[in-house]
Amino acid sequence: MERRTGGRRWKSRPPGGGRRGWLLAGAAALLAAVLVGHRAIPNVRGVGSLVDSVTPLLGAGVPLLALAALLRRSRVALVAVLLPATVWAALYAGAWLRPTPAQGATTLRVVSQNLRAGNPDPAATVRALASAGADLIALQEVTENDRVAEVLNPDYPHRARVSTVSLHSRYPIRDRVGVDTGLGWTRALRAVVAAPGGDLTVYVVHLGSARAGDTATRDQTVSALAARLRADPARRLLVLGDLNTASTDRMFAPLARLLDDAQADAGRGFGFTWPAAVPVTRPDHVLYRGLTATSAGVLRTPDSDHRAVTAGFR
Repeated sequence: MERRTGGRRWKSRPPGGGRRGWLLAGAAALLAAVLVGHRAIPNVRGVGSLVDSVTPLLGAGVPLLALAALLRRSRVALVAVLLPATVWAALYAGAWLRPTPAQGATTLRVVSQNLRAGNPDPAATVRALASAGADLIALQEVTENDRVAEVLNPDYPHRARVSTVSLHSRYPIRDRVGVDTGLGWTRALRAVVAAPGGDLTVYVVHLGSARAGDTATRDQTVSALAARLRADPARRLLVLGDLNTASTDRMFAPLARLLDDAQADAGRGFGFTWPAAVPVTRPDHVLYRGLTATSAGVLRTPDSDHRAVTAGFR
């Protein structure tokens, strides 16, 4: 329908916003469906894992759809946007709303950092980690002659290292051994730390890489680590490291069935760590059993492409 005003013609939009309004409503319904059913997307060449990993970010689509609906003046689209908004809030808003645990009872603090191979100043990176006051520092992508041990030894005199992963501790370490995760070379270790409250088994792990279209190696290493943890009789246990797997990824499930996640239990927000400049996912984790998480967070450090993950326990 056309109307003439002052010699100009303009077209009035239907109350529902027209065809584009219905297209926006369809997009909102599709977004809600992906949020609810992303695990049903076939994991062909890692596509399902990729969608799983970025699902928390899909909430950014809600304000974009709402803005488009407002510009189109479409009531139908605006009402439809409420659906993905409600679904996203039900799934993920709790990450910011959970109560902060009491921190006074914390007896053990840990931090884990992927240093980045080729880091121009790994000493600066670990100085930032030490300044956080952790009792245990777990590192991945450690290289020879990186001065890490030199920097940490005064405050962390006990060390276990296997290949490119290492653990630095204020407390004595014993029974250190490499852990085979099926990579063809050892990139994980298991150590027993004489921590407050008794022996604590600590795994420092760097699992296989996951790339677009190729997650097979990563998937195999997750399964291998889960099998090792399932057979480990230790009552108090930590897993620190770069697992190259987001907690929303379906491939994380074997680990989630065995261990608790410090960020989910005692942190606030998603705790994204990669890439460091503008993190959009969380491949770095602190997992545990036999302890109580009192805090969890993320630490920005210099010269690494990952942010560090921190946690406190009692």
